[in-house]
Amino acid sequence: MKITATKIPDLLIIEPKVFRDERGFFMESFNQACFNESVGKEILFVQDNHSKSSKGVLRGMHYQLEPAAQGKLVRCTSGAVFDVAVDIRPQSNNYGEWVGLILSEENNLQFWIPEGFAHGFLVLTETAEFMYKTTNYYNPLYERGFAWNDSHVDIDWPEVENIVLSDKDKLQPLFDTK
Repeated sequence: MKITATKIPDLLIIEPKVFRDERGFFMESFNQACFNESVGKEILFVQDNHSKSSKGVLRGMHYQLEPAAQGKLVRCTSGAVFDVAVDIRPQSNNYGEWVGLILSEENNLQFWIPEGFAHGFLVLTETAEFMYKTTNYYNPLYERGFAWNDSHVDIDWPEVENIVLSDKDKLQPLFDTK
């Protein structure tokens, strides 16, 4: 696998080796030892999540507070999404900055988002299936979020005809700018 650091060094793009031939393809989508070596520490995943969404669905920006903070290893297995992580660590030099990239069934990229980041994605194709591993269990008591279009963060979302939000995401507060 190939690991690429982003402008926020803790966020990593992971490109697995994909073997293609006339039958289709094969790839090792996860290897615990290789992953731990790549991130430089031992990570334990405890939950896998899978969603299917239609074009224009935007899920985010979500995170969980300590002691339920979650690291996420995310990928899109069908279709394509624009995936975003925002640094919400108050002491970080990158606080409030974001990294976004397209994850798709074609590029097979994965995105490592450690604890201390908000996460969201926008579906770019007619449908998309999105899978992710988490380092902590979902706990609604610690769940938080902020508005996907907050001007303080200023995420450069791709243009889609109609953004579709959950009722909860329609009511998210603005980002806390310290």
